[in-house]
Formats: sequence, structure tokens, C-alpha cells
Amino acid sequence: MPRLSVNGTTLYYEDTGGRGEPVVFSHGLLWSTRLFDPQVEALRSRYRCIAYDHRGQGQSAVPAMDVIDMETVYADAVALIEQLGVGPCHFVGLSMGGFVGMRLASRRPDLVRSLTLLETSADIEPPENAPRYKWLNRIARFVGLRPVAGVVMRIMFGRTFLTAPEREADRALWRSRLVGNRRDIWRAVNGVIYRAGVLDELARIRVPTLVVVGEEDVATVPAKAERLHADIPGSRLVRLPRGGHSSTVEEPALVNAVLLPFLDEQGGRAGASAV
Repeated sequence: MPRLSVNGTTLYYEDTGGRGEPVVFSHGLLWSTRLFDPQVEALRSRYRCIAYDHRGQGQSAVPAMDVIDMETVYADAVALIEQLGVGPCHFVGLSMGGFVGMRLASRRPDLVRSLTLLETSADIEPPENAPRYKWLNRIARFVGLRPVAGVVMRIMFGRTFLTAPEREADRALWRSRLVGNRRDIWRAVNGVIYRAGVLDELARIRVPTLVVVGEEDVATVPAKAERLHADIPGSRLVRLPRGGHSSTVEEPALVNAVLLPFLDEQGGRAGASAV
């Protein structure tokens, strides 16, 4: 299992290899590289797909810090891209991964060929959400996520995924992955709760940018995506008719139908070789 020592920590990553243009996938809070399995499968024949776990999550190392802040997670991404030698890359970030992607595209455009932002926001955590999230995080820290799994599932997934009878097995899988988080996940959750916003940086993003949001996302509502689209010059906005905060696994066909053409438009098809 590949691991990379970067920025004082060790990150787990998966790399399909090949000679195609690199696409780096950055997941959302409480998940891992698994969040992008459908996209990697769809892209790997002509792109080099790299998905990694943020520090303190998935199979990456857990630092001894109470708040894994976004500036640190951003610095991890810079180091990973540089050490793997895959810049400029197509960067795909969902939720927390989007927080990283916006910082990268604004501050290190030399590392980013294109940017895809899924179910994310440039704002601070809304003050009305903070008390509930702190309460959930305290439970996670001391007893784990199992007692609050139902509440968190309703934040992370949209109503179609949560109610469709044919998705019962998928719901069970993702619930098991949720409750399988280590109790020290609280360190990463604090980083999201106390994050700084980057609204003032959006105007500096000049790489081709795709903003995607599911109509059923209750964690980062479509109005947040509208704001990103308005503030990022030349960006493209797609509102999916279904899908919540984890749209890549809830509605992979819908996500892939907009992601793949966008990447190809940036020259990826011409520059990629068979793998």
C-alpha cells in the first residue's frame, strides 16, 4: 500500500499509474479514497488517477494536534503533488477536498491544470451548524460514531439515496464505513468546524473550474455552489437533479457525465495515452 512522507506526516494514496494526464482526487470529511472509486474506474483507461487520504483520516497517519486545520491539509496536498511530480494536475475535491482545491488553484496555479469542486463552499462553517457539529464530534471522540450514525448519514447523503429500496446494500456499506472511523477522527472534524473561509481568494482562481452540486445536498446547499460560480471567473456550474453531499457515490453516473467531458475539454483526451 503506497504511503508518502510529506510535511511531517505520512499520507496513504492510490495511483493507477499510466502515461495519461494526472487527476488528483481529494475526499470529504469522514471518508477516504473510496469516495472516488466510481470516478477512478471511469477515468483510469486514459488518465493517471491518484486518490489520497487526508492526514488523520482513512489510512493516513494521525497527528498529535487537536485541530487538523485547512492550511495544514492544503500544505499536505502541495507536498504530495510535488513529490509525486504530477503537477500541473486536474484536481477534483469534494467538500473538504474542495477547501483544499480552492487554496491550491488560488495560491499554486502552477500545480493545477483544472479544478473540479463538488459539494463544497468557500465560507466558514455556518454559526448555526457549529453547536450541533461540536456535539456530534464530542460523541465521536469519546464513544465513536455508531450512536450518531443515523444523524450523520442524513447530513452526508440525499433523500433519494437514503430512501430508494434498491440502494439498501449501498446504504449499509457506507454506514459501515462511517462507523468504522477511528475515534481520533475528532481532530479532522475540528479542522472543518473551525476552518477559515477563502471567499477573498476566489477571484484569483484562473484555471478552468467546474462547480457541481446535488439538489439534495443539505450540508452544502446549492446556494453555496452558486456563490462559487459567481466568484470564480469563467467557472461552469452544474446542478445535479439528484444527489446529496456524497454525490460521487450516490449518483456516480450523473457526476461522471459532467466530469469526464470537462476533463477532456481541457486537453486531457489529446494528451492521454492508453494505459
